Amino acid sequence: MKSNSNAMSFLRLSDIMMKTSQAYMRILLFLLATLAARPSEAVSSGRAQTVDQWVLANFAKGKVPPFSFVYGGRDSRLFIGKWKFKAEKAVTTGPVTDYVFTYTEPGQGLVVKCNVTGFNDFQAVEWVLEISNNAAANAPLLEKVYVLDQSFGYAQNGKFTLHYASASDAKKSDFAAIDSTIHPGRNIYLTTGGGRSSDRGAMPFFNISTPDQKGMMAAIGWTGKWFADINLNASKKLLLKSGMERMKLRLFPQEKIRTPRVSLLFWEGADRLIGNNLFRQFMLAHHSRKINGKFAEYPLSGGFNWGDPPPCNEYSCLTEDYAISLVKRYKQFGIVPEVFWLDAGWYTGCGMGENGQWWQNVGNWSVDKERFPNGLKPVSDAVHAVGAKFMVWFEPERVHKGTQIEKEHPEFLLSYPKKADRLFNLGNPAARIWMTDYISDLIKKEGIDYYRQDFNMDPMPYWEQADAPDRTGMTEIRHIEGLYAYWDSLLVRFPELLIDNCASGGRRIDLETTSRSAPLWRTDYHYGEPNGYQSHSYGLNFFLPLHGTGVFAKTDPLTFRSSLSSALVLNWKITGSEVTIPEMQRSVRDFKRLRPFYYGDYYPLTGIGDNTGDDVWLAYQMHRPGSQDGIVVGFRRSGNQQETILVKPGGLQADANYEWWNEDTGEKKIIKGADLSKGIPLQIKTRPGSALISYKKVD
Repeated sequence: MKSNSNAMSFLRLSDIMMKTSQAYMRILLFLLATLAARPSEAVSSGRAQTVDQWVLANFAKGKVPPFSFVYGGRDSRLFIGKWKFKAEKAVTTGPVTDYVFTYTEPGQGLVVKCNVTGFNDFQAVEWVLEISNNAAANAPLLEKVYVLDQSFGYAQNGKFTLHYASASDAKKSDFAAIDSTIHPGRNIYLTTGGGRSSDRGAMPFFNISTPDQKGMMAAIGWTGKWFADINLNASKKLLLKSGMERMKLRLFPQEKIRTPRVSLLFWEGADRLIGNNLFRQFMLAHHSRKINGKFAEYPLSGGFNWGDPPPCNEYSCLTEDYAISLVKRYKQFGIVPEVFWLDAGWYTGCGMGENGQWWQNVGNWSVDKERFPNGLKPVSDAVHAVGAKFMVWFEPERVHKGTQIEKEHPEFLLSYPKKADRLFNLGNPAARIWMTDYISDLIKKEGIDYYRQDFNMDPMPYWEQADAPDRTGMTEIRHIEGLYAYWDSLLVRFPELLIDNCASGGRRIDLETTSRSAPLWRTDYHYGEPNGYQSHSYGLNFFLPLHGTGVFAKTDPLTFRSSLSSALVLNWKITGSEVTIPEMQRSVRDFKRLRPFYYGDYYPLTGIGDNTGDDVWLAYQMHRPGSQDGIVVGFRRSGNQQETILVKPGGLQADANYEWWNEDTGEKKIIKGADLSKGIPLQIKTRPGSALISYKKVD
């Protein structure tokens, strides 16, 4: 789902305008030599080329496009230049131009439609394929569909580096930043596991820096099993391939499928963080949720005293009266969050019984009348009365054996031997429409403002088992298409809806899901453990400006700062004694004050490598280039023996003066930007401990 570029007009507009005038203008338009269309057609040219020119040059009659496939055993690069070609009139909205290029097999058989979007404000281009069979018979076998199959030539020899991140696996090392040298003839293959787009393996976002200080950011939009293959050939041309990993199928007559989406953003400069920070702004501008044309800020959320005592769990013993009393308690203390978050366990079957666990009742999407006799509406009314929104957890794609959906609609489900969970088949149009109507009715009836979707299972075994002969990958394709259609329908029906994307904690993060949602719970790693949370922020901030996690039990600076991001979930027990009212109030104020910085540029200050140990220092900077202010957040862990380190902030103007304020000690000083960039000591005397520095440009 592509967003309107006019959504740039939110509170960060001045930042982005300044960035456009400063950083973007430093980036030359990418060259023909950088963007040669095929390995055999790489050319060298000093003539600059705009995004629109590049698109029209690469998707042209007689030209081999930057994608390929094998059809009936033949490589498309050998014949697609002879297929009928049609370029439809481009539609331009602001800096964004949409194109449609169609390649038709002679005899009106296979049709490949390529939907291309050019972003002239970010020197970025992306495309997705729609492939259909217009013949009266089954099409020949279609396989090796590489949505991106392109080579890039560079004028200078030297080191090529792939900068990427590990995916989510409920570990301290989730989202760890990784740098790998790309050696000629030795490919680097990235993929994910289990059928979820950021589950184990690698994240579907990466950056490539090159020896002649040109680079590219790449992102893949596919919420299933994607791949990216990166290589250098003997001539030092960079070869990129990407697509869906499992596809080998015949299309039936009049049948159509879509492929993954691929996005490329080109940057130039000596520092690869130029690319990462441009990409962060690109994601905010074009791949984040907009409501009424404006940026939709993801919230500060609060729970209902998460985690009931055993044998209860999550919210499986929460009641209407208790939930309402907690809302009033938040109001009494002056710590009302922007969103009240009702997680798993509110539905029929949860509670004190033998089978009362929240996970045993997914598929019972009706409100538990014993604990909520009037439904959830009284709770949502109480939430709205204090000026907050109401978000509720669902897991529609997982159906436990014996629950309501399995009993009433077994035809909507895919099963797997010896598995108690069934997969709700969103690839079945009747099932998808039924689920859309059912959840929509609940959202409307119960006064739900925001929708949280979880997905705690690997779908791949179910998809593989359901595929018919000569139809490998079709079940996955239909399910992912159905997921997008389901979410898009909800967003159309509820124009102010926000979707929180959770899948065992951050295992479905890709270009398509970020366009519709954000991960407010980025990992299921040990809840609240600060070292892991610090590491997760450090790695994920390279690519995504919108993500969040929880803060548990304590409100001390170390714990609170370890969870800082652009979104936050308060999971402390406000009826307990672990935290005080003033501490909670301070945390809420501090988050709202600091959140805007997380929409800015990101600079890691303590290098790349394994930062999960208890003996490390970890520090990073969030910087707003327009207003020339920001924060530095630092952590010294329990096993570290070094009280002071030297950090070199980025993005500063050399001749400007900055007020540098240590928020823990109260010390303030005025320092020249050039001096700060050379390095400034950051001190934390306690182990473990944290530091928060605020700075701003001053006259």
